Amino acid sequence: MGDITALSQGMQKSIINCMERTKNNTGVIFNIALNYGGRDEIVKAVKNIVNQVKEIDPEDLKAEFDKKVAEIKEELEDLDKEKVLKIAKKKGNEIKKKADELVDLAVAKGTPVLKKAAEDVRDKAVEVTKDVQKKLEAIEI
Repeated sequence: MGDITALSQGMQKSIINCMERTKNNTGVIFNIALNYGGRDEIVKAVKNIVNQVKEIDPEDLKAEFDKKVAEIKEELEDLDKEKVLKIAKKKGNEIKKKADELVDLAVAKGTPVLKKAAEDVRDKAVEVTKDVQKKLEAIEI
């Protein structure tokens, strides 16, 4: 375990050869930590997360939100008022929960752009849910 790239090419080949020859062994396990530090592992993990976050496009978030809204509209057709209200609240809460999770992830990873996009989606979900509920409650059946 560790980073063997700091070692000479010959040493790297020897280590890789040993690892390859013993990869199927099932007896005693002998670990050697070379050039290993928890800090480096944390830095690599953070870089990996940052790269993943960079791949998230706020437009994709908006598209997913629009898709959920379309699903809600489709499910609400031909239902009575009580069922419609129940489904609207449930779907709104589901969207809000997912957006809250995304906000929490963005905060935990220190990504302000993603945090802002997730907050916008969450706020829009709450706004749409309240608007749908208000309109449904006003409908006379």
